[in-house]
Amino acid sequence: MVNFIIRRIFLAVVVLILVTLIVFMAMRILPGDPIYMIMTSGEMTNATVQEIEAVRREFGLDKPLFMQYINWFGGMVHGDLGISIVQREPVITEIIRRVPITLNLSLVALFISLLIGIPAGIICALRRGKWIDTVVTVLANTGITIPVFWLGVMLVYVFSLQLHWLPVQGYTSPFVDLGKNIRQLIMPVFCLSIFPIASMARQTRSSMLEVMRQDYIRTAWSKGLKERNIVYIHALKNALIPVVTLLGMGLGNIIGGSVIVETVFNISGMGRMAVNAVFAQEYSWL
Repeated sequence: MVNFIIRRIFLAVVVLILVTLIVFMAMRILPGDPIYMIMTSGEMTNATVQEIEAVRREFGLDKPLFMQYINWFGGMVHGDLGISIVQREPVITEIIRRVPITLNLSLVALFISLLIGIPAGIICALRRGKWIDTVVTVLANTGITIPVFWLGVMLVYVFSLQLHWLPVQGYTSPFVDLGKNIRQLIMPVFCLSIFPIASMARQTRSSMLEVMRQDYIRTAWSKGLKERNIVYIHALKNALIPVVTLLGMGLGNIIGGSVIVETVFNISGMGRMAVNAVFAQEYSWL
């Protein structure tokens, strides 16, 4: 058992190093130069080669790529992610400011997914073949296939530009203005939760149908137990085992989907920071 744990930890470290190396090198081979991103056209016209090289040395971009990676990885291990080339402030400061925003979006979306997806799957399984099963199944299939960016644009067009019910963009902390925070989160959270709701409903329905055919469930029916007791006491706890596994992957999908959602709704979270870093070639952010 100890050897297995050590082997898994070693493989995790190797994967982490390979992923960081690939991302690091991928950003460096992109065309363009981040130094030019922080200089205006006037500065570029008047700047000498020595001045440009001085800025490059300031951020360590004059060193070989391998040394840049070693310095960056060593700083990351010690909690130092470097200085932002564009913002001229520590990257960790920007991350600390943006992480709560993404967590707010992600956790609310995850809660909504659990609140809707699991009951919908249970109802479909118990009413298999009925009209509600057909409706929820069609909606679930649609939710899995619908493009999130298109859905976000359509929501903005309908509820913000046409009906004027919800704000177009932005984010306000719930500790500053809870009402405004809720109104600003309705559309982004809906976009983030639509896929997890659909996948959880489908998985819960499938698991419940499989469990409801088991012998111990038929025994419970024959003993005259109420449907509610059979479902919630005997069937649900076993049917939720694969759903819990799906929940872990769903959280990753929600956090990954925040890149698109935060860009569409102009929310300054981790996803938007990643997009800005790619376009500005902010090596320190990635």
